[in-house]
Amino acid sequence: MSNSIDTKVISKLAEILDKNQLTGLKYEDDSCKISLSRDCRGCVPVCETVAETPAAQSLSAPEQTTEAISKVEDYTNSPNAVKSPMVGVVYLSSNPTSPNYVKEGDNVSAGDTVCLIEAMKTFNPVKAHKSGKVTKVLVETGDPIEYGEPIIIIE
Repeated sequence: MSNSIDTKVISKLAEILDKNQLTGLKYEDDSCKISLSRDCRGCVPVCETVAETPAAQSLSAPEQTTEAISKVEDYTNSPNAVKSPMVGVVYLSSNPTSPNYVKEGDNVSAGDTVCLIEAMKTFNPVKAHKSGKVTKVLVETGDPIEYGEPIIIIE
């Protein structure tokens, strides 16, 4: 059972938070509550959702390991990081049988597609912001991603 949350609403709220340099923002309707706040360490919007239904309240999200969290935090402010332009799910290739767009050690040019982010059943290409060598891939196919989260490091 999954709680269906409109990612367009979350993206718009994150945009408002960022554009107005707010430290927090809350949204509530009949089906959910969304609370966005800035992570003071990296000023990255962080999203928490709280479902109103009792069934959804009994579900708990998998806990991220400290190592996974620190890996992302290390690159949050890096100018070499390709960051997520939206909330969604990451796909490193166009389909399960295709090779990944990029892997560590590959050279990329500015404008090359490095991954896809699915939001609202639409696959959005994420492009390299500069040319260079891919030194780190910080996500795996199927990982949920938030706005501004680093995906790939290009040196």
